[in-house]
Amino acid sequence: DFATPRAVLTGHDYEITCAAICAELGLVISGSKEGPCLIHSMNGDLLRTLEGPERLQDPESCLRPKLIQASREGHCVIYYENGLFCVFSVNGRLQATMETDDKIR
Repeated sequence: DFATPRAVLTGHDYEITCAAICAELGLVISGSKEGPCLIHSMNGDLLRTLEGPERLQDPESCLRPKLIQASREGHCVIYYENGLFCVFSVNGRLQATMETDDKIR
């Protein structure tokens, strides 16, 4: 048997830097080098775009996501290169932010 892709996810203009799968909710969350994070269904449908707070205020500033984690309760935590943590709901609403000077891996 040959494995075939279940879906092809589209929407990013640049290379993917991080991704998370939440099987309980049927979601795939991905972040790209020069763009926002996207939420797709497991079938490949683009559902939401997650815009960080700096991007909302200044479209020229670009938040670069490094790490993403999703919970079965419907929260998504994204860590950006500049030390910013953001928590989003699966509906795309920004819930909280926090900045840190620590190096997160």
